[in-house]
Amino acid sequence: VVDTTTYDFFQSNNIQLSSKEYRQTRVVEKDSTNLCINEDQSLRESKTYHLPSTWETSNEQKIRFRLSRKTDEYRSIVSNFNEAMKENYTQIIKIERIQNERWYMQYLAHKKEFKKRLQNNTERILYHGCPVQAAHSIIEDCFNRSFIGVHGTAYGYGVYFSSEASYSHMYTRPNINGERCMFIARVLIGKTTRGNSSMKTRPLGFDSTTDEDHIFVIYHDAQAYAEYLITYK
Repeated sequence: VVDTTTYDFFQSNNIQLSSKEYRQTRVVEKDSTNLCINEDQSLRESKTYHLPSTWETSNEQKIRFRLSRKTDEYRSIVSNFNEAMKENYTQIIKIERIQNERWYMQYLAHKKEFKKRLQNNTERILYHGCPVQAAHSIIEDCFNRSFIGVHGTAYGYGVYFSSEASYSHMYTRPNINGERCMFIARVLIGKTTRGNSSMKTRPLGFDSTTDEDHIFVIYHDAQAYAEYLITYK
């Protein structure tokens, strides 16, 4: 029996980054084989999107930008991470901003559709822990559901996120230097319901599943965007 109780959540105010000002760009997707997803033709149309004003320009083909410790952007992330981690770490090595325009463009298209359909902004700022070696693949190719099971399947066979970094910390794995990785992600939870281990896909009529507390599970790769990567010990 699937619990179809609906829970309404609103955007977290804990991290107010890249939401004050935007710069505008026009992006035309020409090759669908380079997309994280390609099943929806509407996502491949030429549209005008707004990129965060915090994003940097570069002549290099790079999508990872290390933040300066002197910036408000860096300090805000550290402050919230300290609170969410509950002192389960000793040192932040670096924080990188992820500027994957292709992925971000798809995420914005989903966000627009969610808001139109639900008449509400259901974006949340959540954490996702992973092994260090998996971080690069996620940055290049979205949160991959082929890793389903790594974070358990108690609330469904999807990609797991949490508002509690201390929980996501349990699913990180240190490298040989003792460094761990955790993403700060924007996640569209949409219409959510309590999940269980029998759910292979999202329940009909819902966009995500939850433990009714701090865990959210999504079933579409472009339903979340990895905004920052924290490397820490």
